[in-house]
Amino acid sequence: MKLNELRDNEGAARKQKRVARGPGSGKGKTAGRGIKGQKSRSGVALGGYEGGQMPLYRRLPKRGFTKPNAKHYAVVNLGLIEKFIEAGKLDAKAEITEDMLVAAGLTSRKRDGIRVLAKGEIKSQVTLTVTGASQAAIDAVAKAGGKLSVAEAAAAAAE
Repeated sequence: MKLNELRDNEGAARKQKRVARGPGSGKGKTAGRGIKGQKSRSGVALGGYEGGQMPLYRRLPKRGFTKPNAKHYAVVNLGLIEKFIEAGKLDAKAEITEDMLVAAGLTSRKRDGIRVLAKGEIKSQVTLTVTGASQAAIDAVAKAGGKLSVAEAAAAAAE
């Protein structure tokens, strides 16, 4: 396959409706804007301007805060790990690391690390080393006879 052979799937991209191209187009003459009035003209932002009054979006208080250096983890559930072990994509006998989880296709990328959550059930005895895990996930792996170690300090030192 070459770059010039790449195409969207059938029906994935609809052609844009061209307006004001004659009466046969279905959107000719007034281009679907009706007749006269402010909304038929170009350069109008009726949603934002309130006739000199302080606009609604400026009257309302700001809320919340987005932390600029927040960590974003890739989330993997225990049930999914078990499913991949049964499918033969992961080896339960070897120590399973974050790189192995990505290579197996459990998650597309590591982001700031992988966090294991307890959704689903794990029956295999596994040794997992990940950046983060919920307490319920750690308990579930221990109950199945495995070990889940959280390498948070190692990941922070590597940065």
